[in-house]
Amino acid sequence: MPCISHQLIFLLFMAIIMKNSPSNMFVILLQIALIFIQSLEPIVAQVGVAYGMMGDNLPTKPDVIALYKQNGIQRLRLYDPNPEALQALGGSDIEVSVGVLNADIERLASSQDEANTWVQNNIKNYPSVKFKYIVVGNEFQLQFVLSAMQNLLIAVSDAGLNQIRVTTAVHSGILGESYPPSNGVFSADVNEFITPIAKFLAIYGCPLFLNVYPYFAYTGSQGNVALDYALFNSPGIVVTDNDLGYQNLLDAMIDAFYWALEKAGAGSVEIVVSETGWPTSGGDGASLENQKNYILKLIDHVKSGLGTPKKPGKLIETYIFAMFDENQKSPEYEKFWGLFTPDQQIKYPINFA
Repeated sequence: MPCISHQLIFLLFMAIIMKNSPSNMFVILLQIALIFIQSLEPIVAQVGVAYGMMGDNLPTKPDVIALYKQNGIQRLRLYDPNPEALQALGGSDIEVSVGVLNADIERLASSQDEANTWVQNNIKNYPSVKFKYIVVGNEFQLQFVLSAMQNLLIAVSDAGLNQIRVTTAVHSGILGESYPPSNGVFSADVNEFITPIAKFLAIYGCPLFLNVYPYFAYTGSQGNVALDYALFNSPGIVVTDNDLGYQNLLDAMIDAFYWALEKAGAGSVEIVVSETGWPTSGGDGASLENQKNYILKLIDHVKSGLGTPKKPGKLIETYIFAMFDENQKSPEYEKFWGLFTPDQQIKYPINFA
């Protein structure tokens, strides 16, 4: 199991049964077990950035990775195992979440050999890359995802890659109800697929990746969502849900998912915000000032360690979308989510550390 080390479980078990031994073996085993615990990398409140590549004017892969390092960005989400990007990431100490392309999921779901080959080609062949997650698809049709996750879990376990977690990325639209957050529940048309996935993640201690965009909730609300609420600017509580008070929309959207996971029998699953951001142009409320406000306050919120009202103190691992504006995307507002321009200039000062 890549999410819970077999070696750690064995060492702790041996330390417990030898506790009364007159030798110092108990102390030795316990020390080794504690080293394993410290080496496991829990979800921490650090902000990463997703690296999208849908632009014909973007820097070279080595230049992009150099830009991550220059700006102290220690986590990177990669949507596919791009060989040039992975080569550039070697030895960088940047934690990498690497995606399985949606087009490959059905093939990996149907064959353990295919999953083994994928891990060999895209993970083991890059031993100096610090992989943290394999993300099976991005907002993909869920019926094939679980089998692909199971096969990849076996593949990484057999390869001895116990530090890598296997998960998938979903979007907030798979909720049938989301307001107030305690009404959060998966929609009927995906429930038969997402519930087994959620329980799988719970069993193996892996998080669920969630692409969550207050921007789209704001623009699609027909005026029912205030801009200040979406931008972390509300001076006080906007939504009260039982005894919980919400001052920003992101927390409410995350907690709606936590409620849905709980109702699906997977309340222990943690959420990683795998995409969130704000466009600078091309749509309602899209501006450089609004993006700056959202991103800087998002980072402060994540770093605060406050969590959400339902999960107070729960650190929220978060990936901002995206590193660059991408001129090959559509519609128009999809082109302007970048923190950097294609000529590698940051749009405003950001402290990622």
